[in-house]
Amino acid sequence: MLKHAFFNVYTKFKLHFYQEIFLRFQNREASLTTVETFCMESILALGSPTVNEFASFMRISPPNAAYKVNSLVKKGYINKVQSPDDHREYHLEVTQKYLDYYNISASYMVEVMDRIAARFSPEDCAKLEEMLNIVNQELMPEVDIPEARMPEPPRKEQQA
Repeated sequence: MLKHAFFNVYTKFKLHFYQEIFLRFQNREASLTTVETFCMESILALGSPTVNEFASFMRISPPNAAYKVNSLVKKGYINKVQSPDDHREYHLEVTQKYLDYYNISASYMVEVMDRIAARFSPEDCAKLEEMLNIVNQELMPEVDIPEARMPEPPRKEQQA
């Protein structure tokens, strides 16, 4: 039952995102492909990685990563910013254009979390937070993202 309940919630988050994307792009072509969306979510989660860090995380070759990055730069979703420490190195930073796209999904998560806080006791919310932190920190070792790099959820004034 727990597996089914978790799968249903995860599926609803995904489907809500897809509905919003199609609603916004029904009269014009979407500018991010599915693979580019996966790349962007990874770059955001990694928090300003280098191209090599991105390639390593995604388990793709550096030339393949560079090709994907250059396409995203041309579309205006990321910028390559020269490292102040090593001028040969460039970090990938997401642009506001991507953050606006990302917030379509993230703002719904915030909305659902606000509903959870309104519906359940502070003790239940604290327990849910504790459980989610354990899942994040201990039960998903395959996806190693330093905590300091994880994106913050949008605040109310950032929501679309």
